[in-house]
This record gives sequence, C-alpha cells and structure tokens, in this order.
Amino acid sequence: MHDLKHDISLRAAEALNAVLITIPFIACWYGYYAPRLYSPFYRKGNWAVIALFVAVYLTYAKVYDALQVSLSRIPEMTYSQGLAAFITDAILYVVTYLLTKFIPDPLPLMAAFIFQVVFAFLWSIAANRWYFFMFPPKRTAIVYDKRPELEAMIGRYRMEKKFDILAAVTAAECLGDLSMLENMEVVFLGGVHSHDRNTVLKYCMEHGIDAYVIPRIGDTIMSGAKQTHMFHLPILSVDWCHPRVEYLFMKRAMDIAVSAAALVLALPLMLLTAVFVHFSDGGPVFYKQERLTKDGKRFRLIKFRSMCVDAEEDGVARLSTGGNDPRITPVGRVIRRFRIDELPQFFNVLRGDMSLVGPRPERPEIAELYTEELPEFSLRLKAKAGLTGYAQVYGKYNTEPYDKLQMDLMYLAHPSIIEDLRILFSTVKILFMPESTEGIEEGQTTAVRNELPDACKTKEI
Repeated sequence: MHDLKHDISLRAAEALNAVLITIPFIACWYGYYAPRLYSPFYRKGNWAVIALFVAVYLTYAKVYDALQVSLSRIPEMTYSQGLAAFITDAILYVVTYLLTKFIPDPLPLMAAFIFQVVFAFLWSIAANRWYFFMFPPKRTAIVYDKRPELEAMIGRYRMEKKFDILAAVTAAECLGDLSMLENMEVVFLGGVHSHDRNTVLKYCMEHGIDAYVIPRIGDTIMSGAKQTHMFHLPILSVDWCHPRVEYLFMKRAMDIAVSAAALVLALPLMLLTAVFVHFSDGGPVFYKQERLTKDGKRFRLIKFRSMCVDAEEDGVARLSTGGNDPRITPVGRVIRRFRIDELPQFFNVLRGDMSLVGPRPERPEIAELYTEELPEFSLRLKAKAGLTGYAQVYGKYNTEPYDKLQMDLMYLAHPSIIEDLRILFSTVKILFMPESTEGIEEGQTTAVRNELPDACKTKEI
C-alpha cells in the first residue's frame, strides 16, 4: 500500500507541474497568438494545441529527468524543467508560424517562459519539501564486495534524505547472517559476485525489500540477452552488439543529416572561432589527433586548438588536468567551456569516422593503458566512436574508467534509434552544466590518473 501511495502521490505532483508550466502558455496562446492566426481555430483546435504542448513538455521532462523529486536537487530540477519548457515553447512557436502567413512575435512566448521558470522553481521547492515530509528516509543497508565507497557516495550526492544507512557490510558478513536485512527497506549491492548477489536478492524478494544493484561487466553484457526457448528450456541468447541492418542504416542516415545541418548552422560561429584561435597566438586553427573507432580502426579527430602550440612537443600521451591545465589558452578556455572546440568533429561524423552517439574515441596509447587494467575495455570498439554517448551524458570528467566502461557497454547492449535520440537530447542538458565536465580540483587526483603511469597525466585528449 505504501508503494501505491508513493506512486499516486508522485503522479499527482507531476500532473500539478504540467499544469503550472502550461498555464503561462495558455495565457500567451489565448491572449495573443490564437486571435491572430490566419485560420482561427475553433475551441477544439485550441485545445489540441494545448494538448500538444502538454505532451511535448512531458516528453522532454522525462528525457531530462526533470521531475525526479526524490533524486534531484532543486537547482537541477528547475534547470531541467526550464530546458524542457524552452524546447517545448520553441516547437509550439514553429507550429504557430506554420499556422499563420506572417512571422509571429516571439516576445509574448518569451514572457511566458519567464513565468514557466518561476513556476518550475516554486514547484521544485514545494515538491522537494513535501516529498521528504511525506516519505521519510528508507532504512537502508549496503552490501559490497568491490564498491566499499557506496556509503560515501550517498553522502556526496546528498541523498541522506532518501536513504538512511543503518548498515554497511561485506557480502561475506551479510551471507553469514541474512537476518541483519530483516528490518531494511532498501539494500544496495555493489560489485557483489553473482552467486552471493543472487542469494541476497532472493532474500530481498521474499521479504519485500527494494534492491539496487551496481552491476559487474558480465551483468551489463547479459542485460542485452534475448529471451528464447530451445530443448524445451528457457534460453538467453547473448548475441552481443550485433545491431540490425535497418538500425545501422537509420543511424548512418541520421549521422549524415544532423552533422550536415549542424555544420551549415554553425558555420558563422566556426569561422569566428577560427579567427580568434589563429590570432590569439598565431598558431594553427585546428588540432588533429589519432583516435580509435570501430574494430580498432584509427582516424584523425579534428578539434579547434585550445592549447598552446607546443603543448605536445615531447610526443608523450597525457591526460588533461581539465580547467586547471596551464597549457590551455585564454581563447581555449572559452571554447572548451561551451564545447565550441568540438564542432569540427561533425566533419568526422559526416565522413563516417565517428557517429553522433557512441563510446568516446580514445587515443591508442591511452586505450592500451586502460586495457592493461581492464581487458574488457576493448569491447567498446564493437561500435563506432561517438561525438556524444551514454558515458559522456551520465558520467563526469572524473568518473572512474570502470564505471564509464559499464555505461558504454550498457549502451552497446541495447542499440536503438530511440536511445540515440534520448542521448542526443540529454546532451543538450549537460552543455551548460559545469559539473558534467568538472576537471580535477587543485590537490585532488582521479582514479584514472592514479592508474596511469607518470608519463600519462597531462595531455590533451
């Protein structure tokens, strides 16, 4: 009953959010746009436009996780809802333009957007306070093998209001006395071997305990298995990373169409950037570097140069230290901040070296070092490298290599155009979120850099 109450309450809160975001649009539509349409709608036509707004907004709100009251912070929810509302307003503006014989004035819609952001902020505050008042933190246990830092991560991401950690034990300790989980509401399993994990999961299922599992590499690969039957037995067919021909055709068609359109639209910005990069220090505009794509094929990745000309004079492969790297030029800091340095990669996509969505293209030297520590790292090369990807969207600059690998393999296990579109739209969300590309803070190193030799700690990649 508690779960039913929880779900109904959340659906009601989401419905209220949709109403609040739609109210400014309704006022804008009836007060300005509807009376000026070339072929004025009757009542049902206006309702259809409003219904379209709600449907589009809820779609983007879902893509951007804008209504995750229990998991997201207030600024993040406000930002996500504002972005969803902005895109929805833009789409409805285009619809309005198609319904008229003149270019509609965008100012009323811009005014409506301001109110939408205000309502999103107020809803986020109220929903956050209401949720944690109605639903106290759940009694939680952490069972780990390879991931003992789970308890610290819950604190780092400020989720103490949702999970009250009462126990953090190894898998062996838990299996020795499963009754320690008896009064728990949630159990996290981090990096636990399949046999031990299944024992704990069965106990959780029998006692109505919610379980969150951080998978191992094998689990991620198995997640793409297809259900079938053979010999009168249930069978899981692990035909991993063999997408259908129609998917590959549609993916390539989307790559060509989007990259060509992006290059045309971004041409003025790219020309301006080229001028600033060149005249800032007289060096070359572009930076080319060898990277790996599908089946280990090598190609030359193109970016706007953001570092000084002699940044790689010793020829040694190094990881960038992020925004604190002294080799980054003043112009380079700006174009990196807004991802402008990556625009020339659309040429790589158009040429077929890369795809819009896929695993991040690594340097051969860096990939070799990663593979020594993680032999499964080479599985990423089962697909073309991507301009953006699952790991780029949901990971951070300093997310550990093992976790980024898991994300890439999860994407490869479930290839679909819908997933590609979702990642592309989600990429828009992270463009202006500093934490998505946060570098290494002064005096702090990531696990990636600790794993690599000293010769590989500061190079632009």
